[in-house]
Amino acid sequence: MNEIPNCPKCNSEYVYEDGSLLVCPECAHEWTPGAESESAEEAKVVKDANGNVLQDGDSVTVIKDLKVKGSSSVLKQGTRVKSIRLVDGDHDIDCKIDGFGPMKLKSEFVKKG
Repeated sequence: MNEIPNCPKCNSEYVYEDGSLLVCPECAHEWTPGAESESAEEAKVVKDANGNVLQDGDSVTVIKDLKVKGSSSVLKQGTRVKSIRLVDGDHDIDCKIDGFGPMKLKSEFVKKG
């Protein structure tokens, strides 16, 4: 029996075959068995608040004041962040900010440039 892979979109294990397609009942994603790597490539596109595509090493600017969890300080609007690194997860930017240290940011709160 063939081992059916988890859904590449939501990682659900309840995937089933429907003819030549694999279907995920949780997120309704459909794909052909050889196309998992193509879906993963599409999922890695990260865009800023203006819709510009971000890449590793880009510089970004924070577009609104952000509270820093576990601290009483605030990351101010206009703060420049250099050399970002894109990661998977809810907070998709990993960076170091002068005066704050290592931090994870959501791409919806930054703009490229």
